[in-house]
Amino acid sequence: MKTKHILIVLIGMLMPLAARAQQQPLTPEQEEKKMREGIEQLVLHYEETLDLEVWQTFYVDSILVHNYTAMSEETKALAENRVENAELYQMISDKWENATYDAFRKILDDAQWKKYLKGGASRAKKSRDIRAAKRERRK
Repeated sequence: MKTKHILIVLIGMLMPLAARAQQQPLTPEQEEKKMREGIEQLVLHYEETLDLEVWQTFYVDSILVHNYTAMSEETKALAENRVENAELYQMISDKWENATYDAFRKILDDAQWKKYLKGGASRAKKSRDIRAAKRERRK
């Protein structure tokens, strides 16, 4: 479930980049608003499924805003340099998803962490680890 929400947010953030060549580009304000709406939906999802305390909701929101903003900036930089290697985009996504995963572990209690993992985070982490291992083997 978590993976689906993250993918929705990622697709929402990357779609303006893909659509840029086909349509008028979104203004930075529109891109920011769209990303913020996706993050708000994700925070609400976590509030409901993980029974977050108020302070945890604040941290989840802060973590997601910081990490998705940083990920968006890095993907924009690649797009502006006309990088077409999908693996580079995946590496950026994995880097920031790992940062989110690690940060959430610090703020969630054990019961919440188990729910978070069952919601798809453990599968997503395993996939990221497999991709990282493949990249290491190619070096």
